[in-house]
Formats: sequence, structure tokens, C-alpha cells
Amino acid sequence: MPATTTVSRATLNRTTLARQALLDRADESAATMIERLVGLQAQEPLEPYVGLWSRLATFAPAELVGLLERREAVRTLMMRRTLHLHTAADALRFRPVHHAMIVQRTASVRAREISGLDPDRLAEVAEPRFDEPRTTSEVARAVAAEWPDVPIPALSDLVSVVVPLVQVPPRGIWGRRAAARNLTLAGWLGDVEPAPAEEVLDELVLRYLAAYGPATSSDVRAWSGLAGLPAVIKRLRPRLRSYRDDAGRELLDLADAELTPADRPAPPRFLPAFDNVVLGYADRSRMIDDEHKHHSVAGARFVLLDGRVAGVWTSTGDAESGVTVEIEPFRPLPQRERTALTAEAERLAAFLGDGTEGRVSYLP
Repeated sequence: MPATTTVSRATLNRTTLARQALLDRADESAATMIERLVGLQAQEPLEPYVGLWSRLATFAPAELVGLLERREAVRTLMMRRTLHLHTAADALRFRPVHHAMIVQRTASVRAREISGLDPDRLAEVAEPRFDEPRTTSEVARAVAAEWPDVPIPALSDLVSVVVPLVQVPPRGIWGRRAAARNLTLAGWLGDVEPAPAEEVLDELVLRYLAAYGPATSSDVRAWSGLAGLPAVIKRLRPRLRSYRDDAGRELLDLADAELTPADRPAPPRFLPAFDNVVLGYADRSRMIDDEHKHHSVAGARFVLLDGRVAGVWTSTGDAESGVTVEIEPFRPLPQRERTALTAEAERLAAFLGDGTEGRVSYLP
């Protein structure tokens, strides 16, 4: 296909949904899906369960619980300095190339409070304190004597990034609430020699495009938080295909990847908070209108209708009483659309209620 081919926003939308298994649920394992998406946002510890349920043909919470308890999946800081759920192999492979960015972003936010603090020295004294699961605040208080002028919240924030950490179970276990206690990534998964950075960055960009493409180089940076990607993209160009979007910007994609037709039907879907299918771009217009994009950074759980964000949802209740899924559409819903959305919401309520039949309500 010629480099000048223009890909419409509607085609980008359907292609993204297809690659994210949000058109047709995938008949694959939770671990495979986590790898396919290059991780799931996990700032809210239980949200990845909904992200997997919306994408997998058969998914029960026990599957992800098992991955976490067997140390085959972990919750750790990664892209954009946010918590992500990754397979163990990806966490070990990708954290080294993100580490400097994670530390730099935190140090920049806390610059006034941590003046004179050496991050390497903090890592040296903090790491041994994670010999058993601890909160970062506990460790910050334990080492605070060396930095008496640094407030504990700032020191805790720095501790959370200068040492690569994993939030260990029971944090993130379905049906449980637990403090964010941490062990080191190496202590939890084993110490592994980092792969060459160029090799890892090439893989990261290629896997991003496989799951989120076609996308601009700005999209790749916005998703990852990493600088220095132009050199990676230059190195990868022989393996990529180039398009243009409606605004004339270059879109990159895998050379053998297919586009999904814009007229492909898109069923209703429910997204968890901070889902990367919305957040994973500099230009989020393929998924959400500008007038609603402020919801994406506020942790709203989105409703997709005809492939686009068309409302938000919340849930109340539990397995004993039944879960109510409450939907607030951004626009009036035709009866056909409302019927399909209600049916999907009923399935979601049953999932959240561990099989107990739930309810669906709509806000005006």
C-alpha cells in the first residue's frame, strides 16, 4: 500500500478495537492477552479483571489470581510511571528501559522537596529494607534519618521508584482489599541479566504497534513515556508500513498488519478505569471525543458504543446482594442500542457479583 494512503479515523477506531479484542472476544488465556496488550493499566488494583473480562471469551477472576499468586504476573511501575499488570517475563524485560524515566518523572514532580537527595544513595539504603513485604512509607520512615529535611510523603514517593518494586498479593487479588506492600522485582521474580536496551526498545515499539497501531511516533511516546524513540523508529523503518491520518500526520504500522474496515459492527463494551485503549495515544480522537477526554485522566470507567466512548459506568453491591451497574450515557440512546448495552451490562453485573444476578440502572 502506498505511503500516501490516508487512513480515516473510523478505520483507526475499528482497527484498534480489533487488535484489542474489543470487537470479538478472544479465545485465549489471560496471560496471552496481558502480553498481547503489552500490559494492562493497574493503578486501581482490581480494574484489570474487567479489562480481561471485556476481551476474553472465557475469563474467571481465579485465572488472574492464579497468575499473581504463582508470580507469573505482577503489578509494577512501568509505562508513564504508572502501575501496570504485566507477565513476569515482560516485567523483567521492560523495567530496565523504563527505570530512568520513572525516576526522573518522580524527581521532577518532587524537585523542591528533595533538593540534594541522591537517588542512587536512596536506592542503596532502601533496597535492603524490602527483605519482607513493606509499604514504601514504612521504608521511608526507616531511612528518613539520612534526609531529615525531606518530607516522608516525598521520600516514600522516591522510594517507590528508585528501587524496582512489585506490589505483592493479597494486593490485587479478586474480592480482597489489602495495603500496597512491596518486594523488589528481583526478590519476587529472580535476578535476571537485562537484555540489550536497543533490542528491548525495538520489541516494545513493535508490540505497541501490533496492539495499538497504526499510530504516530507521538502516540508511541505518549503511551510509553520514553524519550529517544525516533532513533528506534528509524532503525525499525524497514519493518514498518507508513500511512497518513486525516490531519496528514504519519502513521506507522507493522508491515504485514491488516486494517479493519470502518463499517465493521462494534458491540457494546465496558472498559475499566484508565484502560490503555483510550489512554495509549497522544491523539485519543480515534476512541473519544475532545469534549469527553477529561474523563480519561479522572479514572472514569468508560462505555463503548459503536466503538467509541459514549458514557461512563459505576458499580455498587456485592456477590451476596447482587451488583448494580449504573450507566450514565453522554447522549440519548436509541432503543436498539440501549437494549444491547443493557444485555452486556447484565453480563458484567453477574461477573462482578461472582455469578449472582445483578441489576442495571441508567442515570438521566
